[in-house]
Amino acid sequence: MSYSMKAIKKIDTLRHFDNQLWIHPWEDISHLGNANRPIIQKAKGIYLYDENGKKIIDGPGGMWCTQIGYGHTEMAKAMAQQIKKLCYSSPFFNTSEIAALAASKIINVAPNDLKHIYFTSDGSSANDSALRFVQFYFNSLGLHQKKHIIAQCHSYHGSTHLSASVSSKDKHDELFDITSNKIHFLPSLLRDETQINLSEDEFLKIKIQEFKDMIANIGPEKIAVFIAEPIQASGGIIIPPQNYLKECSKICKQHSILYISDEVVTGFGRMGHWFASKEVFGIEPDLITCAKGLSSGYVPIGAVLISDKLIQNLKKYSILQNDLIFSAGFTYSGHPVSCAAVIKNMDIMESTHLFEHVQEVSRYFQAQLKQFNDLKMVKNTRGMALLACLECEIPLEDQSNINPKILNTLTQECLDNGLLVRHFFNKIVLSPPLIITKNQIDKLFDILYQSFKKIEKAYFR
Repeated sequence: MSYSMKAIKKIDTLRHFDNQLWIHPWEDISHLGNANRPIIQKAKGIYLYDENGKKIIDGPGGMWCTQIGYGHTEMAKAMAQQIKKLCYSSPFFNTSEIAALAASKIINVAPNDLKHIYFTSDGSSANDSALRFVQFYFNSLGLHQKKHIIAQCHSYHGSTHLSASVSSKDKHDELFDITSNKIHFLPSLLRDETQINLSEDEFLKIKIQEFKDMIANIGPEKIAVFIAEPIQASGGIIIPPQNYLKECSKICKQHSILYISDEVVTGFGRMGHWFASKEVFGIEPDLITCAKGLSSGYVPIGAVLISDKLIQNLKKYSILQNDLIFSAGFTYSGHPVSCAAVIKNMDIMESTHLFEHVQEVSRYFQAQLKQFNDLKMVKNTRGMALLACLECEIPLEDQSNINPKILNTLTQECLDNGLLVRHFFNKIVLSPPLIITKNQIDKLFDILYQSFKKIEKAYFR
């Protein structure tokens, strides 16, 4: 058998294993076993390489996480050295030098009063843990009535039971049993048809009033926490009105409602800063969750940053109680290899002036995005920093705004021409690796634009 035939047989075997054995995230079970996903063999910089050696721009940046790009030799070296030195250390019975150093490095760049860190395995477990900490906090203080949670429409906070319960991204909720009787979702931050011509201030007043009304209807004494993404990523890059989050934060403080800022996507450079909460949106939350860019996707890790004020309040009450144990934890909390990756990832971000680069290329990225507003299929575009969404509209008489077949064809056309894009429902989202250059941005948008034009020519007259 020739080498090429061996290679073909190997790829066929891998695809068989993938289709028949691996249930992927958000898998359509009705089509299980029929997928034809590209098999990624290696990656470097902003590029992926498939089973045929094709070079592909990673438009989604993995899952919003490949900040410093793929295949960084310094990262590989740091992780390999840590594996040889100490590959695992139980976070329950002892600590490790590398975890303590990672905690210090993260806290040193954390905003305001966030002086404590709780390591988790990923973003879902970070949000789950933050919500559990809020429950622990109020119950420990004897405020047992504070049980209710306010969350956002179109939000996504994870796939654990609790983090999924506070998520409102379009999905088949009726197929899962979720905790919902104490979770309340605010109306969408997207403008409806009656709000298109409102000024920013007019729209802001409506949204703030909705927030105040929800608090009043539930009763502020019953509300424990407001959880929000600074920018709703999976919901379709929904950017809040200017000063919206700042006003919500003020209202929360007035009513002793804690504020969790979910920075799993926006943290660690995506917005050109370590964290977007304070630097971009001017808020000082009680807790921040992070993951993804924390290690640039090289290894799984997440974290909850917690206000010192909350910890000090708990310490005061712990004097009155013999034990006040936050009985939650993970086998891989503060994992040595993950912490080594975090430290090296942050070192690289600093030494390469990555955030300054993001701030520079973001302006170009957003300017280039606007060209898509002229296309028939594109209803609107929106974005900020290195995040973008193209919301599509299918101009056919008998079609709704959501036409998976056409968008599947579009994403396949992009892939055929060397660009991986992610679409869900009628939206295409982009969050490329932060190291992307202006020339690479041109190439990304050129492939995407030409793919749109080809699909429009095929489907629409």
